[in-house]
Amino acid sequence: MLDIIKEPWPWYIAGPLIGLTVPALLILGNKSFGISSSLRHICAACIPANVSFFKYDWKKESWNLFFVLGIFFGGMIAAHLLMIPGEITVNPNLKAELATYGITDYSNLVPAQLMNFESLWTLKGFILMVVGGFLVGFGTRYAGGCTSGHAIMGLSNLQWPSLVASICFMIGGFLMANLILPIILSL
Repeated sequence: MLDIIKEPWPWYIAGPLIGLTVPALLILGNKSFGISSSLRHICAACIPANVSFFKYDWKKESWNLFFVLGIFFGGMIAAHLLMIPGEITVNPNLKAELATYGITDYSNLVPAQLMNFESLWTLKGFILMVVGGFLVGFGTRYAGGCTSGHAIMGLSNLQWPSLVASICFMIGGFLMANLILPIILSL
């Protein structure tokens, strides 16, 4: 059983399982799926400031905080108990391309040459971690939700803004991966 859990699941199993969260949340309590809104709930609970954006009954959405905690602890458990020892499997063509940028360590899910505290103080690391994090946060707020909220929940509810946001997420991802990221990695 543990071997089945450790291996990547095919799309025809993982996809429907993710998709079934939408009707489950709607049936169990008319709740929307999304992760980025949990940050607003945390801020509303922890920041006693007089900010109108945080003035709402966040306790009604406390289920979302437990959901996010479950994702966090599930990820921690998976990283410690279900990690397959050895190198992460990467396509040989991608490995060859990344080697031209000096990325050769595949012992973690994210290459250590990119994401570590020392590289934060380099231009490449600053752009990837700080500027990238800011852009993801800004984009999430500007789009009114994250990729999971729009692409999973919003599209299944036939919401036009979610279709527009999901198309923009995909275009941005393609542009980043194929045009911008190679420039940043070559810094």
